[in-house]
Amino acid sequence: MSGLSHIDGKGEAAMVDVAGKAETVRTAIAEGWLMTARETLALIEDGAVAKGDVLAAARIAGIMAAKRTADFIPLCHPLSLSKVSVGFELHPERPGVRVEALAKATGKTGVEMEALTAVSVACLTLYDMLKAADKAMVIDGVRLLSKSGGRSGDRP
Repeated sequence: MSGLSHIDGKGEAAMVDVAGKAETVRTAIAEGWLMTARETLALIEDGAVAKGDVLAAARIAGIMAAKRTADFIPLCHPLSLSKVSVGFELHPERPGVRVEALAKATGKTGVEMEALTAVSVACLTLYDMLKAADKAMVIDGVRLLSKSGGRSGDRP
């Protein structure tokens, strides 16, 4: 056995059997950054992006992506999410947009991948909608901030 839960005793990929796990309330929070030019951030702040409200589009894209995470990531369990939220903070000093997503479900497996997927797709949507204004943007720092619930307990 490799010690990895998605590899079976023969070294082959396998979906983890969660049938014996207890259902608990599980949450995860993830973040990511879209680093932009100051002028690009000003366009967002002023609502002056030609394609429209980029934050609203990115929020919807992130929520939709979280709901479809199992379609993107092999061996990921499809979950019945009870909540997904995506928020944004504009940081002129960096400059950039901090994206944070929360995913929540009651179930037998965690929601970390859903939160990370929401952040990633929200960042990609911002990038797509702003690329005409800023060719040097960078998506950075996508990471899990915290999780709660499940057998392994809470992690800050």
